[in-house]
Amino acid sequence: MDFVAHLSNDLEWKGGNMAANAFVRARIDEGLKDEAAAVLADMGLTISDVVRIVLTKVAKNKALPFEMLVPNKITVETLEKSERGEEIYHAKDASDLFEQLGI
Repeated sequence: MDFVAHLSNDLEWKGGNMAANAFVRARIDEGLKDEAAAVLADMGLTISDVVRIVLTKVAKNKALPFEMLVPNKITVETLEKSERGEEIYHAKDASDLFEQLGI
């Protein structure tokens, strides 16, 4: 219940509860929606609850409530090499790892 109470507190800003008088619609894959709804139900939340929480945090903090990372060119190249099994190094322990890294 602490989790839900915390979320409730985040929704109550700028002088109290905000009136729910607008609708937001989004097209989304039905399977994804159903899967997310099931996960959220286990948490005691609905999709509408999560949309309200996210939009409230965006308005309050002027930022997304999670980090959106777009990998840079070096990261993309490194991930592709790893998927191909290239340039993979192994260390037997932390000391060996630090030695290989030159630290």
